[in-house]
Amino acid sequence: AYARLPRSWAESGVLDRLARRGYRPAGNYAFAANGLVFQPTRSNPSKQPIYTVTLPSEAPVVLQADWLAAYLRDIGKRHAGEPITLAAHSAGGVVARMTLVRHGRLGVGHLITIAAPHAGTGRAVQALQATDNGGMFGFLRQWAVRRTTGDAMYATVQRSRGLLMDLTPPAPGNLLFWLNQQPHPDIRYTSVMRIGTFTMPGDQVVPPLSQDLNRVPALTGKVKTYSMAQGHLLTAQDGDLIANLLTQSAKAED
Repeated sequence: AYARLPRSWAESGVLDRLARRGYRPAGNYAFAANGLVFQPTRSNPSKQPIYTVTLPSEAPVVLQADWLAAYLRDIGKRHAGEPITLAAHSAGGVVARMTLVRHGRLGVGHLITIAAPHAGTGRAVQALQATDNGGMFGFLRQWAVRRTTGDAMYATVQRSRGLLMDLTPPAPGNLLFWLNQQPHPDIRYTSVMRIGTFTMPGDQVVPPLSQDLNRVPALTGKVKTYSMAQGHLLTAQDGDLIANLLTQSAKAED
C-alpha cells in the first residue's frame, strides 16, 4: 500500500485496521536530492508488509509518478516475485495510474484507488482561477483570496498549480485526456467511490462519477467498484476494505 502523505493513512486509522489483520508497516520511502531514502519501522518484520511513501505532493503528476516508480522498483527487489497491491487516495490514484502507464507494471498486480479524480475535479479549476494573478485586476483577486484563505494556504495552492492543471477534467491537450486514452497494464483494478446520502453530503472535493475507473475509456468494464457513504478523506473503514481485498487476492493466488 502507499500514500502520497503517509501521515493521513495513520491518523485516519487505516494502518491500525490493517495491522489488526496482520498487515503491518515495514517502512516508509521518501525522496531527497541524492535519491530515494528508505526509513524502516522499528516493529518486528511482517510476513504481510505494508510500505508507505512520501511524494512531492505539490509537484505535477509526472514527477510524482517517476518517484513512485523508483520506490516500486526498490520494493520489488526486496520481495522478488511477489505481486504488489498499490492503494492510493485522491490525487495519488492518478499518480499511480500514470506510474503504471509510463513505467509498466513494476510488479503491481492490483491497483486500488480511493476518492481519486480520474475524470478530474472542478475544484482544481476553481483553485487555478482563484490564484490567477494575471490581467488588469489580478492584484485585487490575489488580495481578496489571500485574505480569505490565509497566506500559507494561498502559497500552497500557488506552488501546486502544475498539479492542479493535471487534475482538471479531461479536454484535448491536457494530462487526463491523454492518460485516460492510454493502454493500461493488464492487472486488477478497484475504485472506491464516495457517495452522498440523505444525511451525508458525500465527497465535496471529487464528484463520485469522476472516481469510477470504469468511466476511463482505457478501463471500461474492467474495474470492480465499491461505493461508500463518506466524505473525501480517508477513514478507518478504508482499512477494513483494503484488508478484505488483500485477503481475496491471497485466496485467489492460492
